[in-house]
Amino acid sequence: MPRHPFLLLLLLPLLCSHNTAADDDQPHNRFLQCLDSENSAAADSISKLIYTDTNPSYSSVLQFSIRNPRFNTSTTLKPLLIVTPRNISHIQATIKCSAKHGLQLRVRSGGHDYEGLSYASLLPNVQFIVLDMINFQDVAVDVASKTAWVQAGATLGQLYYAIAQKSSTLAFPAGVCPTVGAGGYFSGGGYGTMQRKHGLAADNVVDAVFIDAKGRTLGRSSMGEDMFWAVRGGGGNTFGVAVAWKVKLVAVPEKVTVFRVRRTLEQNATKIVHRWQTVANELPQDIIIMATIQTIQATFNALFLGGAEGVLKLIGDKFPELGLVKEDCTEMSWIESTVHFARFPANTPPAILLNRTITLLTGSAKYKGKSDYVQKPISETVWEGVWKKLDELGPLAGALVMIPYGGKMAEIPASSLPFPHRAGNLFLIQYDVFWNEDGAEAEERHVDWIREMYSYMTPYVSQNPRGAYMNYRDLDIGMNAVEGKTSYREARVWGVKYFKSNFDRLVRVKTAVDPENVFRNEQSIPPFSL
Repeated sequence: MPRHPFLLLLLLPLLCSHNTAADDDQPHNRFLQCLDSENSAAADSISKLIYTDTNPSYSSVLQFSIRNPRFNTSTTLKPLLIVTPRNISHIQATIKCSAKHGLQLRVRSGGHDYEGLSYASLLPNVQFIVLDMINFQDVAVDVASKTAWVQAGATLGQLYYAIAQKSSTLAFPAGVCPTVGAGGYFSGGGYGTMQRKHGLAADNVVDAVFIDAKGRTLGRSSMGEDMFWAVRGGGGNTFGVAVAWKVKLVAVPEKVTVFRVRRTLEQNATKIVHRWQTVANELPQDIIIMATIQTIQATFNALFLGGAEGVLKLIGDKFPELGLVKEDCTEMSWIESTVHFARFPANTPPAILLNRTITLLTGSAKYKGKSDYVQKPISETVWEGVWKKLDELGPLAGALVMIPYGGKMAEIPASSLPFPHRAGNLFLIQYDVFWNEDGAEAEERHVDWIREMYSYMTPYVSQNPRGAYMNYRDLDIGMNAVEGKTSYREARVWGVKYFKSNFDRLVRVKTAVDPENVFRNEQSIPPFSL
């Protein structure tokens, strides 16, 4: 199993004390005693893999996988302790003991949860622990069967690199940020640069290993098709702990072509964006053109599964308004394209994908995200208003990232997975806002801005329900009550925005596999019993 040098810290002994009867009666101490009992016969003692806030390594272990500094402050509600399991028995014991002693369980793989729920809580008086899957990083690629087993703690970058080490013509359709962990990414759907050709990452998951609320180790056949359906897009940490995913690899040519074209308002960016929204989803499946709007410019990022001559002819015929020229296009291997889309400098070796912490997409900034789906073209006048609102915030602080649909995404039925946003959508909008200033005033100002932008777009996006993307978790659209006592009716407020009519099936699966609501958080699916 590959190891990061930081993981040497995980071998440090547990530094906590059980000196008094009062200490023994604390929930986390009862939890620790339970773990000792559950793992008394284990050769690999779990005690060395637990960090309480009295452990000098607690902060470094917690912060290592925090991707949003917004949830790394002195006022952030932090876990009572962190468990970093090395084998399945450690996970089973953690699940059983957290349930027994009423502690919420947060599961972290890469740490990219947009609201920080994999390692923090935004609800008061919540006692929780973090199950950090960082030791589960194996990726096993089988070229003959065109599949790979990916452990939950592996990142997308590790997956991409492992595939490229075995084949130059196999790939996996997933996202552009290489530090995202597979555990959460696959369980929320997972779109990427090849979604128009091959669908979501979750569409290409063919098996999985999960530990359920009873501590049972389940594969696809033993968990049943209902649960297997639910965990591929319905939020895996609602139904259990993902240990590993088996994915189907896809064919790519030896050379692909990328381009990144910027157009300012003076270069007719508004008219080009207006045209893009009716063209991008109608293009052949081999190309995706993503559009990003920031202050005075629009940037068009594309991946074409073919050579430069092919994309020049295609864009010249279908989207001449973009003004694409040969000098804009670069041919490269698929693995090099993943480095390109992660915004690393040209000619950066693919080994950079193994770095779990470096990202040029968000840097060290705090951020807040929201999402929308667009089903009808938006007028130029509305886009002009978008640019005005971006200008209110200042250069590069806010952005709208737009991902075209069509192709394979329009062919897969909405009920195929919990992720329902398929045919009928022109594109997805990801709203982002970034800031580096500290303090509540700066956060309030930036969060208010993105909420105002979201409100401005209300008439022009999907309705009844207004759609949202699970992997861009947004607590503004609804939140469960403290201690997981949210009813079906209350959870449905936010649930239908992520899942539409698939929400009801998710609740039925939850009721069958976790009726006691062991796995719960601010936006977890509740069982009907609540």
